[in-house]
Amino acid sequence: MIFIGPPFGNYLKFQNTINIQGSYTLQPRDGLFWQIITTLRYNFDRGGWVNRIGLRNPGIDFAIKDWESRFKDSQSKTQSNDTNDTTDTIYSVAILDTKEIPTLVQKIPSSMNLELNLSCPNAERPMVVTGIHQFLHQDRKWCIVKLSPDSSTQRIDSLYQQGFRQFHCSNTIKTPEGGLSGSSLRPHTTRLVKYIREKYPTSVIIAGGGVTNIDDVKYYRGIGADHVSISTVWFQPWKGWKIITSSKDLFKTD
Repeated sequence: MIFIGPPFGNYLKFQNTINIQGSYTLQPRDGLFWQIITTLRYNFDRGGWVNRIGLRNPGIDFAIKDWESRFKDSQSKTQSNDTNDTTDTIYSVAILDTKEIPTLVQKIPSSMNLELNLSCPNAERPMVVTGIHQFLHQDRKWCIVKLSPDSSTQRIDSLYQQGFRQFHCSNTIKTPEGGLSGSSLRPHTTRLVKYIREKYPTSVIIAGGGVTNIDDVKYYRGIGADHVSISTVWFQPWKGWKIITSSKDLFKTD
């Protein structure tokens, strides 16, 4: 399956893809539009997009309302025997303080699909990575952990021991200019995917970073990824669409 990552996953929805929205924090963090227009740039020296968005978002209550609306719509289609496929949606959540966990666990519906964002190079503090097993729930189809590109094997082992079986490799790279996306992520993602696939073969792995064409999708599939995520390729939307239409045969068994 092709996953469409934030921020494009907030807006782009296609059949046979999964979109990831967010990241959402417990409290709203204003200034998203301003941070996008003032910090999002293509860095030619580093060969990728950089930003300092820093988790600007409308807050988890906004995400929950969006989920509730989609859930009701899905229920309505089921009752009316509408067989049209609906796009799966996953909500990325970033936790800035361990004290937020009980409130988030209580607020978020148990069947709401989540991706726990474990790193944000532009945030004022590291993301919380302890106690997050409390978000695991049998009603959730997805409870993914999104890894930092420099995640250690010990961190992966710890997450697996906590019960996580879905890994997204990987987040942006921290640079002086901001979080870096693009082809620079490939060696980091490759390292993480290969380690998880070899040590934890039954895990579900989503790989991303520098995916601009079908050959990049095939590469990540070839090293063991079950799914592939795309994001900044949508700055050239025809390339993103071509990836979706060209990759269907690669995911026939998904």
